Amino acid sequence: MITALDKIEAANLACERGGRVVFRDLQFSLPHGAALSLEGANGAGKTSALRIVAGLLSPSAGDIIFRGSDKNITDGEERGRFVAWLGHLDGIKNQLTVRENAQFFAALYPSTGDVGKILERVGLARAQNLPAQYLSAGQRRRLALARLVLSNRPLWLLDEPLAALDAAGKALIAELMNAHCVAGGMVLAATHDPLGIDAERLSVGAP
Repeated sequence: MITALDKIEAANLACERGGRVVFRDLQFSLPHGAALSLEGANGAGKTSALRIVAGLLSPSAGDIIFRGSDKNITDGEERGRFVAWLGHLDGIKNQLTVRENAQFFAALYPSTGDVGKILERVGLARAQNLPAQYLSAGQRRRLALARLVLSNRPLWLLDEPLAALDAAGKALIAELMNAHCVAGGMVLAATHDPLGIDAERLSVGAP
């Protein structure tokens, strides 16, 4: 776990898309070891808020500050080093097996995690030699969860993390999020559904 990130602060964030104000005056403070759930209707700007935090989208107003033990980080590209993203696209390479995908992610970050143990943890041990193109939607989501664990990054940005998961899958991601927070990580999730862990809730939407 990267421990150099103590807190994330959003101050007076605003977002405009196509000349329309999506949200404004969004503020929150997320300390290490905590989770925050961004809630709101479709089109309220939850995903845009995550993208702003990740440095993938510039806000029309306001600031994002990653407060570390030795310095504060505002630059979007530098913030990205602390972020692991789980969105609607899983980033899985269909030609590779489940294990090869996980090994690719582990080398990309890089990660010192045990690929075999993490695949077992997310329920994919028996499917690890299966080409990813044959995975169900739920299994692909589980492989994406393995990527999160392998990332070794303190901030998990999750866009509708419970999508395509059955009850067992939802229990699994709740377990993983809780373990991440207990280890000092942070979870910021855009969701319509309860995360299943202790999390602050923040409404996002147009003024």
